[in-house]
Amino acid sequence: MKYDLGTGEEKNWIVAESSFSSNLLGKAEAIMSLGNGYMGLRSAAEEPYVGEVRNLFVAGTFNKSDVMEVSELPNAADVTRMNIYIDGERLDASVRTEDYVRALNLKTAELRRSFIWTTSAGKQVALKFRRFVSLDNLHVIGMQMELEALSDDVHVSVESGVNAQVSNSGAQHFFEGEKRIYDKKYVEMVARTKESLIDFMFHTVHHVTLAGSKLNDPFMRMDRRLIMLSYKGTLAKGQKFSLEKLTTVHTSRDKAFDGLTLKEMRDRALSTLKKCAAKGYEGLFAQHVQAWEQKVWKQYKLNIESEDVFDLLAARFALYHLTIMTPAHDERMGIAAKGLSGEGYQGHSFWDTEMFILPFFIYSNPEVARSLLIYRYLGLEGARKKARSNGYEGAMYPWEAAWPSDGEMAQEWGRVDIVTGKQTKIWTGFIEQHITADVAFAVWQYYKVTGDQAFMDDYGYEIIFDTARFWGSRLEWDEDRGQYCINDVIGPDEYKEHVDNNAFTNYFAHFNMQLAIKYYSRLKESDSAVFHRLNEALDLDQAMEAWMECIDKIYLPQPGEDLVIPQDDTYLTKRIIDLTKYKNQTHVNTIFEDYSLEQLSDIQVSKQADLMILFYWLEDKFTHDVKIANYNYYEPKTIHDSSLSLSTHAILANDLGDRQLAYRLFRQACEIDLGPEMKSSDLGMHTASIGGIWQVIVMGFAGMRMLHGELRMDPKLPEHWSKLEFMINWQGQRLEAEITKDRLVIEAMDRVPVELEVYGKEYRFNDVLTINLAEAKGERD
Repeated sequence: MKYDLGTGEEKNWIVAESSFSSNLLGKAEAIMSLGNGYMGLRSAAEEPYVGEVRNLFVAGTFNKSDVMEVSELPNAADVTRMNIYIDGERLDASVRTEDYVRALNLKTAELRRSFIWTTSAGKQVALKFRRFVSLDNLHVIGMQMELEALSDDVHVSVESGVNAQVSNSGAQHFFEGEKRIYDKKYVEMVARTKESLIDFMFHTVHHVTLAGSKLNDPFMRMDRRLIMLSYKGTLAKGQKFSLEKLTTVHTSRDKAFDGLTLKEMRDRALSTLKKCAAKGYEGLFAQHVQAWEQKVWKQYKLNIESEDVFDLLAARFALYHLTIMTPAHDERMGIAAKGLSGEGYQGHSFWDTEMFILPFFIYSNPEVARSLLIYRYLGLEGARKKARSNGYEGAMYPWEAAWPSDGEMAQEWGRVDIVTGKQTKIWTGFIEQHITADVAFAVWQYYKVTGDQAFMDDYGYEIIFDTARFWGSRLEWDEDRGQYCINDVIGPDEYKEHVDNNAFTNYFAHFNMQLAIKYYSRLKESDSAVFHRLNEALDLDQAMEAWMECIDKIYLPQPGEDLVIPQDDTYLTKRIIDLTKYKNQTHVNTIFEDYSLEQLSDIQVSKQADLMILFYWLEDKFTHDVKIANYNYYEPKTIHDSSLSLSTHAILANDLGDRQLAYRLFRQACEIDLGPEMKSSDLGMHTASIGGIWQVIVMGFAGMRMLHGELRMDPKLPEHWSKLEFMINWQGQRLEAEITKDRLVIEAMDRVPVELEVYGKEYRFNDVLTINLAEAKGERD
């Protein structure tokens, strides 16, 4: 992979590969994926290769391929494959290729590929490909291909169309559907999912020229789940074959299609394609670029002046993927753990959204954050279903979510145990329960940052109350301790199963219930219609009695003499081994080559941050000395086998004054997808890590935090950064900040008064605030 190919205006905008390997396809397919939140297109090459993964996903279109399977996003028809022949020889870029470059331009969200290929007979052709998924019109995919004869006359044959002979790793989600070609030009395929009965409509059109002349009347081929058009011709030296392909994708889930018949939907979709065809690739692409400039690069102002150009590229890469992974257009959909870039985790939503991705949108685009939280509100139906089925009250959020109403979607069986040879049971869907409090915490964070009272009245209070009702029923009385405990759980550290009193879980459950008590009292005192509605629906008066009885008796693990807080009841009693081998691993999960998951349960080793996340989000509950002691104890035992881990450790390292370690961990987080390990992203992007990159920059290095509803900034930039610029939204107003080694400048764009704490000192401003950081820090010290 190459990250320095961009020059001039494209500097720090280009993610590229400068050679082709048919054995290492997955990374580039994923990190160069295209999308717009409505759909995601994995960037497989136009010509096919063994081992490729051709994915097109449309957000929120879950389906079960069989009653024994969980719902997953179905892999939709492939519209990018082209069968390209030169003098009868199939194009194969893995052999006899020169000047190969495939590059994703983050600024324009366009994928380009070019190379010179030599046939086995020694004839040379130059090929160029372009591709984008429109952010202006969410249904549009644009493609271009150009082939030039460089040495001799060549015969060219290109076959292109819609290929629905695809699956999700073998699972077929669609009925065969219907196929049509209108006027020998407009291709239509309609397919319906087998269980959820969602209609997908694919329309595509080609514009082909040979040596400047338009090619008409292609050869048309139909087969099962397949429509292909073939274009052929002979090129003299210096002549070009050009193909432009425009495709639209619609589904019966689209809000614009509510209430329409299938025929009406098809007619509208076909009409959209014809309008797109009139604009052509360049016209559509220009609108797409403008949308990216206005909706992303101007909206999410972020700039880093660093001695290492990789830092700014990584920041832009994060903003790019945060945009293409997020279904901002529809509150019925959440963010998948792999975005829309791969089949990993079946397109399900995890706690990744609330704890790692949502903070970006809360501070950068509250409207999108609101939509993602409404998805969780709609998920109360499934959460209540899960609570009832487990014998609890209230709302128990699923570890893996698909349709909001479905409840738990986690699979029950996973990897093979290396000791027993038997398949390992996956317990996360049963006992990793902290996600319920994570959702409530996200609601609270959104409310405090935005002040969106209407959201709380309509959605937020109900989530907080019903999740608190779950925790009230989940607590177990421990006679020996004389306290309420939470037993038999998995905390964020998933290498420790069936533990009692995971500190993160207990503290967040306590926070959730405290929040419910506070809001119950506030609403009851106001005697509002909101209170009466929720009291009637959830019996809050009775719930409040239960909360008050147990809130001060919940066991919250405390620091010992060495200031170390036990991660759970038994972690500190487990044996310690030398983890150097696994701390220095080049790829994750190498520990499973030596130990089973059951064996790991008896070792002081952590998959990812656990207590560190607690110190980050509930920072005021722990002293500085306690944080240092625990960081020093747990970080050496954490092997970061989860992509969620590094960003949290980076932020904590920066908080605790180790800026060199903080930057090193930040760099490692960026390199999970952008790094040299070519197999790291085969299953799709690490979306939580992408959100974590933004958090390290803004909430770590810039020190921007919200605590008890108050805004603060305690900047600690990496030594080799000379400037950081970013924006946030605070209480409905856009703030733009610039941090250098010497000063902080922050502007209130709407000229509404803002209160801000910097290094412990309070400031109030309504236009531009300039602070000498050395003086401010000196005053605090």
